[in-house]
Amino acid sequence: MTRKGEDTMRNTSTDLRRQTMYSVFVRNHTEEGTFAALEKDLDRIRALGTDVIWLMPIHPIGRKERKGDLGSPYAIADYRKINPEFGTMEDFEHLVREIHRRDMKCIIDVVYNHTSPDSWLVENHPEWFYRKPDGKMGNKTAEWTDIVDLDYSHPELWDYQIETLCFWANYIDGFRCDVAPLVPMDFWLKARAAVEQVRPGCIWLSESVEPEFILDNRNRGFYAASDCEVYSAFDLCYDYDIRGKYDAYLQGQIPLSVYTDAIWQQEAIYPANYVKLRNLENHDRQRAKALIPDQKMLRNWTAFYFLLKGMPLIYGGQEVCSDHRPDLFVKDTVNWNTGLSITPLLQKLCALKKEEIFGTGIFEMEADDAADLVSIRWSLGSQTIAGVFSLKGKQGEAAIGLPDGEYRNLLDDSTVTVKNKKAETTGEPLVLRV
Repeated sequence: MTRKGEDTMRNTSTDLRRQTMYSVFVRNHTEEGTFAALEKDLDRIRALGTDVIWLMPIHPIGRKERKGDLGSPYAIADYRKINPEFGTMEDFEHLVREIHRRDMKCIIDVVYNHTSPDSWLVENHPEWFYRKPDGKMGNKTAEWTDIVDLDYSHPELWDYQIETLCFWANYIDGFRCDVAPLVPMDFWLKARAAVEQVRPGCIWLSESVEPEFILDNRNRGFYAASDCEVYSAFDLCYDYDIRGKYDAYLQGQIPLSVYTDAIWQQEAIYPANYVKLRNLENHDRQRAKALIPDQKMLRNWTAFYFLLKGMPLIYGGQEVCSDHRPDLFVKDTVNWNTGLSITPLLQKLCALKKEEIFGTGIFEMEADDAADLVSIRWSLGSQTIAGVFSLKGKQGEAAIGLPDGEYRNLLDDSTVTVKNKKAETTGEPLVLRV
C-alpha cells in the first residue's frame, strides 16, 4: 500500500540540489520597480549562475489596514490579477518569456493562508474566512494586522484556489508558498496533482516555519504542519528548523558543533531526497552583511551554505553585500552601490553546485569548536569534493579527509597543501577536488 504523499516525495528530483535560486521583489529591485525594468537585469542575474528566479508577490495589494505607504505584497487583494504598479499582464508574460529565453525558470509567490481585508474573496465569498469568537473576520497571528485568514474547511475554497494555481501554471514553472504549513497538506497534495496536469515538473517551495511558531499555533488550537509533514507535498522547505541555532552561534551563545549537529540531524529525519532552501538572508531576515560584517567571514559563510545539501538562495542585493534589508511596505530600492561585491565567488559556487556530486553524492560534515572551523566532504564514486570554512575568518587547520598532496583551491586558484589529511586555511574558504 502506498502512503499518502509517498509518490510526491519519490518524484522530487535531487537535481534541485544542484540549482541556485534568486529572489526578487519587483518594487524594490530597480528604481522603476517594474517588470520591464527587471528585464534589463536578467543577463546579470543569469551570469551569476542563477537557475530559478523567484518573484515575490506580483498581485494587487489591499488598501484596507495597509501597512506603510504602499502596503505589504503579502496582503493580496486579488489572486488572479497583476499589481498595476509593476505593469500589465502582458508585461508579466513578456518578463517570463525573457526569463525562459535565458534558460532560467520562474516561480511566483502564493499567499494562500490569508488575503487583505478588502480582497475580492472577502467581498464575494466572506463565508470562506476564519471568524474570531466575536464572529468577525480576523487572523490568528496578532502582528499580521493587514490581513484576514482563510478557512480551508470549505471545499469550494479549495476549488477556487486550485483553479487559480492552474491558471498561473500556464505561464510559470513553480510556486513559493507563503506560510504553507498553516494551510492543510491535503489541500497542497490535491493542488499539486492538479497543477501537474498543466505544468509537469512544477517546483513547489514551502516557506516552512520555525518550531516555536508551529508549537504556538498548535497550543492555541490551530493547524500547523511540521517540515516532515510539509515534505509530503513540497519539493523544498526553508531551513527555519535550524535558524535558531544559526542565530545563536552568530551571537556566541552556542558552540559551532551544536549548530552543525542540527544541520546533520536533517539527514536522518527527512526523506532521502529532501531539499532544503539554504539562505543566509531573505526578505524577512536581516541581511547577511548586517549579521556578518567581516568580509572574510562573509565569504566563508557564503561558500559554506553553498556546499550544504540543498538549493542555495541569493536574495537580490546579497551579491553586493548590501547590509540594508529593503522595507516591504514602502518604496525602498536595493542599494546596488555598496562598493563591495562577492559576484566572482558566487559565480564559481553556482557553477560548482551544478556538478552531479551535489545531487546524489554522500554528504559528511565535521566541526572544530576551538578553531570555529567546519569541514564538508562530498563523495560520489571515485570523486571527492571537500571544503574547509573558517566561520570566524581565522587561520587554522582542519581535518579534510583527502590524501596528502597539493591541491588547487577551486574558489581562488591558490595552492593548498594537505598533510596528515588536514588542510590549513589562512581564513579564506577552501574547496578542493580529488
